[in-house]
Amino acid sequence: MAHNTIKSGYSQLADRINRFPQGAPPSDLLFGILKMLFSEKEAQLVSLTPLRPFTAKRVSRIWKMNLASTQKVLDELAGRAILVDIEQNGETVYVLPPPMAGFFEFSLMRVRDDINQKALSELFYEYLNVEEDFIRDLFTDGQTRLGRVFIQEPVLSNKNALYVLDYERATEVIKSATHVGVGICYCRHKMQHLGRACEAPQEICMTFNITAASLIRNGFAQSIEKEKCLDLLREAYEHNLVQFGENVREKVNFICNCCACCCEAMIAARRFAILNPIQTTNFIPVVTETDCNGCGKCAAACPVEAMTLVSSNDPVKPKMKLAKLDEDLCLGCGVCVRACLRDAIHLRSRPGRVITPLNASHRAVLMAIERGKLQNLIFDNQVLLSHRALASVLGVILKLPPFKQALANKQVKSRYLEALINRMENS
Repeated sequence: MAHNTIKSGYSQLADRINRFPQGAPPSDLLFGILKMLFSEKEAQLVSLTPLRPFTAKRVSRIWKMNLASTQKVLDELAGRAILVDIEQNGETVYVLPPPMAGFFEFSLMRVRDDINQKALSELFYEYLNVEEDFIRDLFTDGQTRLGRVFIQEPVLSNKNALYVLDYERATEVIKSATHVGVGICYCRHKMQHLGRACEAPQEICMTFNITAASLIRNGFAQSIEKEKCLDLLREAYEHNLVQFGENVREKVNFICNCCACCCEAMIAARRFAILNPIQTTNFIPVVTETDCNGCGKCAAACPVEAMTLVSSNDPVKPKMKLAKLDEDLCLGCGVCVRACLRDAIHLRSRPGRVITPLNASHRAVLMAIERGKLQNLIFDNQVLLSHRALASVLGVILKLPPFKQALANKQVKSRYLEALINRMENS
């Protein structure tokens, strides 16, 4: 449902959000959400912020506002988890995160009374589950995914474990993080306000590194010891929750512990299954039919309905069922292996290894290329003020496979970029 109106602060903010690879299709529901989270003046100011991290001094020039007033606005927005504030070399820099994983979720990561969380939850549900343009675009547009699944480590055999790299282990993400925070699960909190939450634990949403530092500082996450976070991970395993985290190798900023009934990622995986909306693990389960008794525990535990029961076609036992996997739907999470009490399911490696972007910049460039938005990262007016930021973006492009470099060049129509790519190819 398109929103036709004069360019209000909220319209400008929607335009700003949609310059980034992870956008949010404008609609009356989106504008309702933005009005609950931002005043119109705040929306207008945030719409002018750069796509890349910025300082108060830099944005004060853009806003044409004195530094003290600018700092006050930025700190107020960070205090509400609209902006992420990052301590960098003794200076605070700010960035507007995407709606998801970003300020949509942050708004429900703690109980608060400065906004009507029930009304906001209802708007989120309508925008994500009924209108569905946002969630479809978020999870299915392009090839590079926002998030990836982590294998449930306790089900790995010794042989399997040899093929799991450190960045593919949730335990290693936790152990290597500079900051570790835990907050309320946005999805189950939202469903609680709708009277539809399940019994899975809520205070189990994990954040790490710079995002955790900001959320902890502003009271949206609780700082916890790494061992306590590992305990929460074990609790998530026991509840058959799927670990869905940021699709990067370095400095993962979040791992959600997802249930099938409440969590947007799992709902999207079922709704848009044919489009493979979530990056899988490098494993897939295999059912040993001679050991399967058709109890259905694996099918009940599978969050995306990839495991089902079918007839065993046994003439002696005509009612006998067997577990059957649809490999095209499977996330490779390993939940079914844990659920099986007869050890009738084991994991094998997928034929081709799943490729994970190096870091958030790498992922953003890939997503921008695939969504036709690379020019926004490069030619955003504020980005051009920083040669370092421009060099970072171009550096990622130059490491892409040739066909994606060509696609990037076509999008920005830049002779400079073409010359850089040609130089790299001929060096």
